[in-house]
Amino acid sequence: MKFGVIGAGIVGTALAVQLTKAGHQCVGVHTRSRLSYERFRGFINKDHLQLEELVPAVDCLFVTTQDGIIPLIAEKLVAKNLVVPGQVWIHCSGSLPSEILRVQKDLPVRCLSLHPLQAFASVENALMILSGTHFGVEGEEEELGADIVKDLGGIPHKILASEKTLYHAGAVVASNYLAVLASMAVDLFAEAGIPRSEALVSLLPLMQGTLSNLERVGLPQALTGPIARGDAQVVKGHLDQLPPRLTEIYKGLGLKALELGESKRSIQGLSYSIEELDMLRSLLGG
Repeated sequence: MKFGVIGAGIVGTALAVQLTKAGHQCVGVHTRSRLSYERFRGFINKDHLQLEELVPAVDCLFVTTQDGIIPLIAEKLVAKNLVVPGQVWIHCSGSLPSEILRVQKDLPVRCLSLHPLQAFASVENALMILSGTHFGVEGEEEELGADIVKDLGGIPHKILASEKTLYHAGAVVASNYLAVLASMAVDLFAEAGIPRSEALVSLLPLMQGTLSNLERVGLPQALTGPIARGDAQVVKGHLDQLPPRLTEIYKGLGLKALELGESKRSIQGLSYSIEELDMLRSLLGG
């Protein structure tokens, strides 16, 4: 496969490196940023090409820019008459459907989206963890997309374009909101007198232990704590002491925890007592 990249960010650079290692030919890259190109060339020695040079020379065109720029790139290609019939245009957004690239009706290209379910801190980090990364694959060329993901060392999952927003919301909850939960826990530790500089360090092993449990036993079995135990008095104590700005967040998460707790007990052939369930629901507003 001959491919080109528009946008030399972390994802675009890492994909280009890995696909080249897998035997595909990177024709070149196009980017507005000199710094990003210099970084790109530090990993893969390919020329910066104008769109007029790059687009006609490739089978697959990766548009790895920020989400808001993706349709603008497609519009620019159409305006410049750089539409190659049968070519595959690929973007890596988790929230946008592949059809966002089809900016003109009956555009004779095939549209595909490959979204890595991973948070990449740098190109080096991306290259270390791409292998084993799960990808959401959506679009007209799902089999090709799955093959590309496998060449990257990843694991493909076909998703529906109509439900892609929910898919992306799930990814945001698992990744971004994990950092938010850590921040909330640090706030509570600080209220308890533990310096913030120490709070996160002390919480990370606990969080990592939970992630390990999720990997080992899955859901809902990985749930532990007072709601899993049905200990309404502990939950009441939390709510009595929580800063008001965190109360509703705690309650919302608690209701979800209660749902998981019921599932966990059901698997074990158990259930909450009526008293436990009523008190927990009353405390959490369910």
